[in-house]
Amino acid sequence: MKIAILSGGTGWHVQDIVRAATELGHHATPLDFRAVSASVNAATDFLSKFNAVLVRTMPAGSLEQVVFRMDLLHEAAARGMPVLNPPRAIEVCVDKYLTTARLARAGIATPPTAVCQHSDDAMTAFAELDCDVVLKPLFGSEGRGMCRITDEETAWRTFRVLEQTGQVIYLQQFVKHPGWDLRAFVIGGRVIASMRRTAGNDWRTNVAQGGTTERVVLSDSEVSLALRAAEAVGCPVAGVDLLPGPNGELFVIEVNAVPGWKALAPTCDVDVAKEVVRFLTREGGS
Repeated sequence: MKIAILSGGTGWHVQDIVRAATELGHHATPLDFRAVSASVNAATDFLSKFNAVLVRTMPAGSLEQVVFRMDLLHEAAARGMPVLNPPRAIEVCVDKYLTTARLARAGIATPPTAVCQHSDDAMTAFAELDCDVVLKPLFGSEGRGMCRITDEETAWRTFRVLEQTGQVIYLQQFVKHPGWDLRAFVIGGRVIASMRRTAGNDWRTNVAQGGTTERVVLSDSEVSLALRAAEAVGCPVAGVDLLPGPNGELFVIEVNAVPGWKALAPTCDVDVAKEVVRFLTREGGS
């Protein structure tokens, strides 16, 4: 099977997919999302030479560029080509507000959240969230751009800057956690690997921010929660982050539609790239 890997370059995950596909007897070709073009003639469209599409990253771009890239994925799916993850799932998960809303609608616990466009509204939300919030970029991953705010003056200055630069202010109440969270890697309705991420000298547990990892076996209830979260956002392949609260509750704080596994694979001794390729090619009918 010929697989197109759409990404923003040829980083570690892209190379790992190429390696896994080759070892499984398939051919994977990295394509830069920023360089692709399209034709309305299916016979000559650039994707017509492939049997399946795997999305690794969505590079930054203008609104028009990002919409066009998503249009490519929707059109490929409409033609019957397997696209992993499905375009709508990527759209949901790249947007933290929409992800949180979908999870809440499915009855899945998430931290109290407010999303505002004006700083005055954000200040009201800050007070309602007990003046201890995590400010997150609406689009982002690996803990980048996140900050914890507990001071009213800092909150006011930060929210004003975000409003004046046309950004959305996304706030979640800080959950007093024990210094670790759980990452479950879901493929096709099962958790294939899971690990505990423990924070370093920071409240963030992300490995990219200095967190350490260890393999864990999730309980039945934790597995069920991870699978429900992936299903709620329509992701066959997902990285689901579970955060324990101070009263024994378990929150879903993120569902990543383009999850990484650079730390997960060696921690859990699982060839995640091969599992992803196997799922994609099986769905594609080979």
